[in-house]
Amino acid sequence: MAKETLKLVANNKKAYHDFFIEDKYEAGLVLHGTEVKSLRLGKCSIKESFVRIENGEVFVYGMHISPYEKGNIFNKDPLRVKKLLLHKQEINKLAGKITQQGYTLVPLQVYFKEGKAKVEVGLAKGKKLYDKRQDIAKKDQRREAEKQFKVKNL
Repeated sequence: MAKETLKLVANNKKAYHDFFIEDKYEAGLVLHGTEVKSLRLGKCSIKESFVRIENGEVFVYGMHISPYEKGNIFNKDPLRVKKLLLHKQEINKLAGKITQQGYTLVPLQVYFKEGKAKVEVGLAKGKKLYDKRQDIAKKDQRREAEKQFKVKNL
């Protein structure tokens, strides 16, 4: 059995800070022309991006893929709306969940899997301010405990 090769291109740390991620889905990414070359160089940002379901199709908005330097006239608009490839039953399931109060879809990471561009999409529920404060306090506690442990073991 061949080992899966994953090459991470972009990660959305902000999504983990702003949302509770309840479920994750892997979706293919429809790209045009030189966008693939630009992605392979790691020129991608998904910090401000979001996912929408329209007419039974899934699209990612605000995903920035920088133009390829040697691409001249073949380059596409960096903020172009990109289509995601998911199975019909997954799309229907996600559409049903999104209609519930507070759920949204956010891209978590962009990567290459066996040569194909993929996006990990998370079904997320928004965090309130006090949830964010709680998470920050937990991180600080853990960091402090690790620091104490490190000092003790020196």
